[in-house]
Amino acid sequence: MFLGKFSHSLDDRGRVAIPARFRDEFEAGLVISRGFERCLTVYTPAGWEELKSRLAGLSFTQGDARRVLRAIFSLAFDGRLDGQGRVLVPQELRQYAEIHESVTIVGVDDHLELWEPARWAAEQAILDSQLPEIAERLHG
Repeated sequence: MFLGKFSHSLDDRGRVAIPARFRDEFEAGLVISRGFERCLTVYTPAGWEELKSRLAGLSFTQGDARRVLRAIFSLAFDGRLDGQGRVLVPQELRQYAEIHESVTIVGVDDHLELWEPARWAAEQAILDSQLPEIAERLHG
């Protein structure tokens, strides 16, 4: 399970260090892709397979489903941690998330999210001000 929030920097080659407490989870590799709200998602191989299974339930006859699949899979990249626990964040993904120098890494249960710090601060402000209403809508 991925929990917590961490601040890291990109190096000059576009690599970011995964927090040390999570590195064992990515020993077999990882998949990094476009997330929603212009963040990036990082999954273990098993987590990626689980996501694929959930997405397989979408109807390919629906245009919105096809668009979600295209968005997620077209910018998905396999990766491996180097000896220092870093992963290369492909340029296309850095551009999508507008990540340039600093990265906020957020644990979200079964995956990590990589955020441009100002965008994370804006998301955090939404959560701080609207969380009770959001939770109420989700409860149905």
